[in-house]
Amino acid sequence: MLSATRSPISCSVALLACLATASTTRAQSDSLRTLTQRFTAYQQQTLQEKVYLHLDRPLYLSGEVLWFKVYATDGTYGKPLTMSKVVYVEVLDRNRQPVLQAKVPLKNATGQGSFQLPAGLNSGSYTVRAYTNWMKNFSPEFFFHAPVTIVNTLQASGAVSTLDTTAYDVQFFPEGGNLVQGVQSQVAFKVSNRTGQSVPVEGTVLDSQGQTQASFKTLKFGMGSFRFTPAATSPYTAVLKLPNGRLLTRKLPAAFAEGYVLHLTEPDAQRVRITVQAPGHNQETVYLLGHARQQLALATSAPIVNGQAEFVVDRKALADGISHFTLFNGRRQPVCERLYFRRPTEQLTIQTLPDKRQYASRSKVNLRLATATAAGQSLPASLSVAVYRADSLVAETGADIRSYLWLTSDLQGTIENPAYYFTSTEPETAAATDNLMLTHGWSRFRWEDVLRRQPPRLPYLPEVNGHLIRGRITQRQNNQPAPDITAYLTSPSRTVRLSNSISAADGTVLFETADFYGVRDVVVQTNTQRDSTYRVELDSPYSQAFATSMFTRPFTPYPRFKDEFTLRHLQNQVQTTYNRKFTSVFSQPATDTLAFFGKPDEKYWLDDYTRFKTLEEVLREYVPGVKVRLRKDGFHFNVLDNPNRTMFTDEPLVLLDGMPVFNTNKMMAYDPAKIKKLEVLDSRYFQGRALYNGIISFSTYKGNLDGFPLDARALVQEYDGLQRQREFYAPRYDTPEARQSRLPDLRNLVYWNPQVMTTPGQPAVLEFFTPDQPGQYRIVVQGLSTSGAAGSNTSMFDITPAQ
Repeated sequence: MLSATRSPISCSVALLACLATASTTRAQSDSLRTLTQRFTAYQQQTLQEKVYLHLDRPLYLSGEVLWFKVYATDGTYGKPLTMSKVVYVEVLDRNRQPVLQAKVPLKNATGQGSFQLPAGLNSGSYTVRAYTNWMKNFSPEFFFHAPVTIVNTLQASGAVSTLDTTAYDVQFFPEGGNLVQGVQSQVAFKVSNRTGQSVPVEGTVLDSQGQTQASFKTLKFGMGSFRFTPAATSPYTAVLKLPNGRLLTRKLPAAFAEGYVLHLTEPDAQRVRITVQAPGHNQETVYLLGHARQQLALATSAPIVNGQAEFVVDRKALADGISHFTLFNGRRQPVCERLYFRRPTEQLTIQTLPDKRQYASRSKVNLRLATATAAGQSLPASLSVAVYRADSLVAETGADIRSYLWLTSDLQGTIENPAYYFTSTEPETAAATDNLMLTHGWSRFRWEDVLRRQPPRLPYLPEVNGHLIRGRITQRQNNQPAPDITAYLTSPSRTVRLSNSISAADGTVLFETADFYGVRDVVVQTNTQRDSTYRVELDSPYSQAFATSMFTRPFTPYPRFKDEFTLRHLQNQVQTTYNRKFTSVFSQPATDTLAFFGKPDEKYWLDDYTRFKTLEEVLREYVPGVKVRLRKDGFHFNVLDNPNRTMFTDEPLVLLDGMPVFNTNKMMAYDPAKIKKLEVLDSRYFQGRALYNGIISFSTYKGNLDGFPLDARALVQEYDGLQRQREFYAPRYDTPEARQSRLPDLRNLVYWNPQVMTTPGQPAVLEFFTPDQPGQYRIVVQGLSTSGAAGSNTSMFDITPAQ
C-alpha cells in the first residue's frame, strides 16, 4: 500500500504560509481593535449634548415678546440630559452680531425664557441660536440654530435685501468624497440661490471636447444625483439650465489618478451593501466603521481583491437616524465617508383635541392633550404649547423637535422641510433622502482627534450646579498669566454668597455661582494684603465662534402682504398700549437665603443690643467668639476654634454683605450703625481648595456695602446673571363684565405654555380664551418623553366674525 508523504521543503513552505497568514490576520485584528478602542475612548470622553428650542412663532413684530422652551438631550440617544444647568440663547442679526442674549436656567433638562424685542429693531431675518457651556468645546455647527423673521411696522419700507438673489450656489458631492479616474462614481449635486432657497435645474456633464458624458435633473429641494465615470485626463464641466432658461456652467471636482470610491446600495429591505473600488490597491485590507452619533454599531475589515471589496450590513444593526460609514485604508487613515438615514421607529404621538372647531370671540377653549407611543401605548411627556393666528405672513410652523434631534442637528447647512423625510410616503422619498445624505455629509468630530493617543483638551466644563463665571488673572506689570493665585467673587446682597477660584497655569479662574439672577454688580479681587500686583478680568460667557453655514434669509416686504402688515401693526400698537404693564411681570425664583457657609455658630441682631459707636466696642462687649488684637500695623481678628477649645492663630475670613474684606482697619473704621446683623463661624471651613480659619460675616441693612470704600485694585463690574422667568399674560373672559369690556383684544399670540406635563392614562387639560380678531388659528404642540421619544402636532381652529 502506498502512503502519501511530504518532502521537508514542501512542509517548510506550508508552515511559512501558515505563519504569514496568521501574522496578517493578527495585524488586521490589531488594526481593527485599535480603531474601535480609540473611537470608544473618544466617545466616552466627549459626551455629546444637544439643545432644542421650541419658539412660539416663526415671525414677530418689533416690540413683541419672543417666547421659547429649551429641551436638553444627550447627542446619542436623544433622551433628556440633566448635565447642564444653564443654556445660552442669542438672537443674531445677518452680520452674526448679537442683538439679544440671555442665560436661561435648566431644571430636569428643560428651561424656558423670553426676549422683549426692541421697538427699534430693524426688519429682517435673524437667527436664534442656543448652546451650553459644554457644547463650546466642539464646533459651533452643533449649536441650535433657527431662523426667525422680525418686522418693524413703524418703518415705511422695511429692510430690503442687498444680496444678489440672482446668483446661485452649485455644489457637487462625489459619493464617499472623491472622484477617481476610470472608476464609476455617483455624484450628488445641490443648487440654491443666495437666499438659501432651492432651485430646480436640469443639465449635462461635458468633457473637454464638448461631448456629453452624463445628464441629470433635480429630484427634490434642488438636489439630485447621477452616475459618472471620469476619464484619465479630461476636465469636466456641468451645464445647468434654470427654470427661467438661463444657463450656468460649473466645473466638476477633479478626478484623482488613484484612490478609493465607495458606493452604497440597498439590495433589499434587510441589508445595506457597501462596495469599495480601489484599482491599484489589490491585497490591501480596508476597514469599515459604522457609527451613529458616536455610538459604534459596526467594525469590520475586508481585503481588496481585483480592485474591489464588499461589505454587507444588516439594517437591524444600525441605529435609527443618521449612520456614518467611514472607510480606512491599510494605514488606518480615513479615506471615504458615507451617510445613511434610517427613519426612526420611536415617536411621541400627540393628540390635540380642542372641544370645538369654531369659536366666537372671547369664548373659552378647552384643549386636551394626550401623548402615546406610535403603537398607541400611553407615554408621559414634557410638552410646550403655542397658539397663534395663522395669517399669510406665517406660511410655515417652524422647526419641529423630532426632525431636529434625528436629522437636522446631525447635518451641515440648512435643511429645507426636514419633516418631509419623516412623514412623506411619495415614491421618490427614499431617493430624495439619499440625495440629502450625499449633499450634507458631516462628522461631529475630526478623525485626527479620535485617532491621536492623547485625549482631547476640553477647556469648557459642564455647568452641573450653576453658572460658571470665567476670568483671567494676570500680572499688572507685563500682563502675563498669574498661576496659583486665589481670587474671590461676590455680588453684595442680603444673601451671603461667595465664590473662590485658584488660577490655572494660563491664569484662568472659574467661579461657580448659585441663585444669581438678573443684572447685578460683582466684585472680584485677590487678597490685596498678599497679592497686590495682579489684575483680574472677566470673560464673556457667550461663544465668539460661529457656524460657517449659518445664514439668514433677507426680508423683503412684498406689496401683496400690505393688508396683513397693516393689521399686525394695529394689533401690536393696541397690545402695547393696553397691556404693556403685563408684559414685564416676572416670577421670583426660589432662592436659598442661607449663607454659603451654612448655619453660623453665633448670630447677633445689633438692634437687640446696646448700640456702640465703634465696631471695636461691639466685638469686645458681646461677641465672645471673636478676639480683637491691636498691633503695630493696626487691628487683627482671631476667631475661637470651638471644636478644639482654643483660638485660631491665623486671620479669619471677614465678609461685608458677602464681600471679603482683607484690610481689617477699614472694617473697624466702618460705622456700626449701618450693620444689621453679625454672624460668626467658630470652626475651620473649606470652600473648594480654600481654607478659612473661622468666618466673621457683617450684613448691612441695605445689602449693598452702604458706602464701604472698596479697594482700588478690586474689579467692580455689572454682570448679567440668569434670566428671570417672564409671566405670560392673556385676558380671561369668564365673567359677564370681562366679556363686555370695551378694551380691544387683538392678540396674535393667544396662548403660550412651556410647562405642560402628561401622565400615563391622564391627558393634560388646558384652557384659554379667544381674542376679538376672527380668522384661523394654529395650535402647535411639541414635546419629549423621558425615553427620548420626540414628537409634534399641529391643528387648527376658527374664530368666526360676530353676527
